[in-house]
This record gives sequence, structure tokens and C-alpha cells, in this order.
Amino acid sequence: MKKIIVLISGVGENLQSLINNCIIGSINAQITAVISNKIDAYGIIRAQKAKIPVICLESKKFINRNVYDTILMNIIKQYSPDLIALAGFMRILTPCFINSFKGKILNIHPSLLPKYPGLFTHRKAIKNNDIEHGASVHFVTKDLDCGPVIIQAKVPIFKKDTEIDVIKRVKIQENNIYPLAVQWFISGRLNMQYNNAVLDGRILPKQGYINNNLSNITK
Repeated sequence: MKKIIVLISGVGENLQSLINNCIIGSINAQITAVISNKIDAYGIIRAQKAKIPVICLESKKFINRNVYDTILMNIIKQYSPDLIALAGFMRILTPCFINSFKGKILNIHPSLLPKYPGLFTHRKAIKNNDIEHGASVHFVTKDLDCGPVIIQAKVPIFKKDTEIDVIKRVKIQENNIYPLAVQWFISGRLNMQYNNAVLDGRILPKQGYINNNLSNITK
């Protein structure tokens, strides 16, 4: 069975989605370890409940980013993972780390990339009076949130929405599309070629595979 390492920093909702999908067989792989850069991340408890080994490598104890990523890289290599899934991992990885696992790192980002890379995406969407927002799964490259997009899911933004409303709506779609993209990769259907996301032998468009199914949107 193929192996996945998940990196987290916080609550771990996307981690839980990956765990659930591995349990029911929607992802044909095993999460062999969860690594957190914060000792108080609730995602650690989620992993422990699922009896997944947890490693806490606190980033605040490292002044030098390169040193941290070198240690992180060496830990991960011990597990020989087929895939590294970033699930709310709030650190910018160094080029050395990314090159060591090139084409094997996926990330879930709460915006319709290339729109709103970085932080506070929901707030920016509301401030700019956007009528839609969403989430993107992409390959990780050296440029922040600029790797080839694999799949996106859109959600509406209504006039009276708060930031919390939009976050909740986007999170539902994140939990749908991330496991799907992970399974595509694990099954060999998805890979990165020449900075393109390729699914079933075809280069995906710039926005990736668009999932417009809003059946889970209730308001």
C-alpha cells in the first residue's frame, strides 16, 4: 500500500478528511505519519485518535529555516512516502526541500488560484466584493501558491456573508476535493510534468479540473 505523510499546523480538518477517506478506502493508501510544526495543533489529537504516528517538530525552536527544513526532510525520507500532503501547514518550504520531493507535494489553498495566494483569502474576497470564492488543490513548487492547479471548487459569496460564513462554505468543498486529488495521485492518474498538472495523460487547464457541484451549499 502506498504511503502518505501529512504536514499540519492547526485544527486539522483537512487531515481528518484524508484520514476518513483512507479508512473507507476512497484513498487507497496509508497515512504513515503526521508531522506538526506546532505542539498545540489540534490535528495532533486527530492523528492520535486514528492511531497514526505523530512527530512534533516545533518551528519556533529554529531560527534558521534551512536547518528546520533539512531536519524535516530527513525525517520524512525515513518513511519513504509516495506523497506529502500539506493540510494547513503554515510554513513556506525552502527550494531545497521542495526539490527533494519534486512532484510529490500537494497543498490545499482556500482561494481560486491564481487569485489570492497567501493568507486572509476569505477576507480579501469579501473586501473586493467578489461574488464567488473557493478552494484549489495544487502541486507545490518553489513559488508560493503558484504550482500547477489540479482541481478547484467554487462557492458563492452572498451580500450579508461574514468571513466565518465564507470559511465554513469553502471548508466543505476543501474536504471534497482534497481527498479526490490525493486519490488521483495515489492511483497513478495524476502527476506533474514540465510544471503542468497532468490527469489521465492530459494537461489540465490553468484552473485545473473545475468542480461546480454546489450541492452541499445550504445558504
